[in-house]
Amino acid sequence: MSQEAGASREAFAVPSPGVTGGAELARHHELTERGGVESSGLDVEPAGPGAGPRDPEPLPELPADRFLDRERSWLAFNERVLELAEDPETPLLERANFLSIFASNLDEFFMVRVAGLKRRIATDVATRTVTGQVPQQVLAQIWTMAREQMTRHAAAYQKTVAPQLAEEGIHLLRWPDLTEDEQTRLFSLFRKKIFPVLTPLAVDPAHPFPYISGLSLNLAVVVRNPATGHKHFARVKVPPLLSRFLEASPQRYVPVEDVIAAHLEELFRGMEVLAQHVFRVTRNEDLEVEEDDTENLLKALEKELLRRRFGPPVRLEVEESIDPEVLDLLVRELKIRREEVFAVPGPLDLTGLRSIAALDRPELKYPKFVAGTHRDLAEVESASAPDIFAALRERDVLLHHPYDSFSTSVQAFLEQAAADPDVLAIKQTLYRTSGDSPIVDALIDAADSGKQVLVLVEIKARFDEHANIKWARKLEEAGCHVVYGLVGLKTHCKLSLVVRQEGEELRRYSHVGTGNYHPKTARFYEDLGLLTADAEVGADLSDLFNRLSGYSRRDNYRRLLVAPRSLREGLLTRIGREVEHHRAGRPAWIRIKVNSIVDEAVIDALYRASQAGVPVDIWVRGICALRPGVPGLSDHIRVRSVLGRFLEHSRVYAFGGGGESEVWLGSADLMHRNLDRRMEALVRVTDPAHRSALVRLLTSGTADTSASWHLGQDGTWTRHAADAEGRPLPNVQELLIEARRKRRGTGD
Repeated sequence: MSQEAGASREAFAVPSPGVTGGAELARHHELTERGGVESSGLDVEPAGPGAGPRDPEPLPELPADRFLDRERSWLAFNERVLELAEDPETPLLERANFLSIFASNLDEFFMVRVAGLKRRIATDVATRTVTGQVPQQVLAQIWTMAREQMTRHAAAYQKTVAPQLAEEGIHLLRWPDLTEDEQTRLFSLFRKKIFPVLTPLAVDPAHPFPYISGLSLNLAVVVRNPATGHKHFARVKVPPLLSRFLEASPQRYVPVEDVIAAHLEELFRGMEVLAQHVFRVTRNEDLEVEEDDTENLLKALEKELLRRRFGPPVRLEVEESIDPEVLDLLVRELKIRREEVFAVPGPLDLTGLRSIAALDRPELKYPKFVAGTHRDLAEVESASAPDIFAALRERDVLLHHPYDSFSTSVQAFLEQAAADPDVLAIKQTLYRTSGDSPIVDALIDAADSGKQVLVLVEIKARFDEHANIKWARKLEEAGCHVVYGLVGLKTHCKLSLVVRQEGEELRRYSHVGTGNYHPKTARFYEDLGLLTADAEVGADLSDLFNRLSGYSRRDNYRRLLVAPRSLREGLLTRIGREVEHHRAGRPAWIRIKVNSIVDEAVIDALYRASQAGVPVDIWVRGICALRPGVPGLSDHIRVRSVLGRFLEHSRVYAFGGGGESEVWLGSADLMHRNLDRRMEALVRVTDPAHRSALVRLLTSGTADTSASWHLGQDGTWTRHAADAEGRPLPNVQELLIEARRKRRGTGD
């Protein structure tokens, strides 16, 4: 960390996590689960030495260059993923997995962000970014950064990960490296299972250049007719349903395209195969649906999904060894610019390394961790399964996934509601869920038993559109009331509401979360959720669901901040209050944990808070357009990023509140799309123990004594994984896992 940033923390008086280490995290979980009383004083923090009432001083104008470019910031995030793949301290198969994640992330970045930039340029609606650059300049920077990262990515695979896997008996080979017996075995596999599904497509005056589907692997093949001596070009698509790496013999794998390339003579009988080169095209796969002019959103989206298959290309990947004439042909026929051609050592498409990372070699992975049932749910006395409704009548339950089991908390909550004869109605939002979702099954069971079930399915959830359309129809067929949200807005909030008859009254049980109702990703996405029987939260969710399903225009809620109407304004108001608290000599601080922070209004408010002397800590996983540590602008702002075995996904907003902390959690990141174009919801956490636990979590994640990346004022991220003596710094995720294991081991 820079000296300037370090000096700016002198006024931020909190107990140092370096003193207590893992105990801080253990205390976080103890408070989260038991509802204990916090006594460390974290919620009442002095504003700093010499703080006291004083007249506000006029603040200087904010500089024009106060924002970082969001596209470069995203690429910097993916570079942090790449650093984990390059890190020798990362378990070997996890390094292979991070290589796969990096490749998949970059694919999506080109499909959406680069495609969007190109579309705006092509339609002549491109404007300067907040950094003052025109989109053409941003594109040029993207190509340069992406090219450098892809080169590093290929080198990490070829020079370190693959050789080290070989030392562990897992061999990732090319065709010439195989033994004769292995080649014979794969030839048999080719004839039986691969050859029948291959379709070579010739390119000549009678056969135009074929359409190349996005992200497919392809072979550009040059053959010669021995009778005429003429050369011909053909394309062979690698069938996408085939395994990316084929097992030649136990623990010895070869890319599927190598097997096809070795047997091209079988496809071009009577022709002489002169050359073959692997290539891959990335296309614009973002969706554009004009909702205001669409009578049936479901049908319009289905039509748009068909169109997406034929989006224009935005990137061409080729192996370094490609023949210049073949490359010229591909560039010409695909109508792609030379700057968009990326030549790297093979094999292409390392997203397929996920299958290698999934091999059953536990000694080459992170130590296994299985989430346990949250104690407040497990302790409820019942003749069979825990009675979640009884637990919530006793206290709110703050969940922290994946450390707390999703299946025995949120999933069990909905399954119990579906089976309970006293439950009258269930209302639910679904943004993403799994292919065999028990959540969907529970909702269908509830509808089958006569309960009123309302499900808001966001069919515009990017890259999950097909799946969500499928679930929407399945739910409708089961008798659920299915709606698709509001025109022009994606519904991204994570909400469940259960209405239950209890004696003469109706009681509402609620869940507000930061992550999707997706049982599979809940095992490796870090998320928070609040289960509660609080009447105000239940009333708020009733009002919000009425707005989502009907014509209610309510904007004011009791314990919710809801986008696009009140969320940004609510956060800005609370940031402003911290400035007032600081000037009055009361405890004041701001801590935020989000996936991305881009919104200029919020960033400017944080700059003003920093200028006033309010300490600000930001824990961000991905994009950050804020410049920390700039003298006179953001001296009191620190930005940290934590990456590890779990995907940090929760969103938390905490404020000093003049001595009585105020903490919110929910679905919203600080981006324009979240605050202006989505239905998002944050819930205020009122339990003092839960507030303290969340503040401790934020403190630990941003502490200098925790392993993380630190953002500099120039936009560069520096990894801090060791202390001054070279000892590894603890990772927040591992500390949380260890705290949970110790609790189970002692039965404490």
